[in-house]
Amino acid sequence: MENPKESVWLMRIGIGFDVHAYAEGRKLILGGVEIKHGEGLEGHSDADVLIHAIMDAIFGACGLGDIGIHFPDSDMKYKDISSLALLEEVRKKMSGEGFDIENIDTVLILQEPKVFKYFEEMKENIAGTLKIDIARVNLKATTTEHLGFCGRGEGVAAQAIALLK
Repeated sequence: MENPKESVWLMRIGIGFDVHAYAEGRKLILGGVEIKHGEGLEGHSDADVLIHAIMDAIFGACGLGDIGIHFPDSDMKYKDISSLALLEEVRKKMSGEGFDIENIDTVLILQEPKVFKYFEEMKENIAGTLKIDIARVNLKATTTEHLGFCGRGEGVAAQAIALLK
């Protein structure tokens, strides 16, 4: 089996998905940005679904499992932690495996609020934390046309794909 650290041409791809329900009394954090909304997302950390999906995509491409393995919700040191701080740890683990990010593509799935105006700040947060050019990060958002839990305004989902070299 080929060792990723020995091949300069090896590329790996990973996919990530996360979902959190809305909860009263919490801040809505997406892409490391606080977004004005009546509710935030329920979770052990800051519940940033976008960053969580990116972390899982990177871990998947590295063959390192998922965020639950590395940052279990049973560990109180991760209670209410910024997901950007966790993403920094993911970057270090990825680098330790000999990989760099070629690009990340994401989609936020939510009915409300509209998030497009926050995309540049989100991309700056993600690219800055991962130490990559902002052009390597793409964000999209979509609704579900009022279908399913996202469409009913019960929560937010995110998908991400990461290409590593």
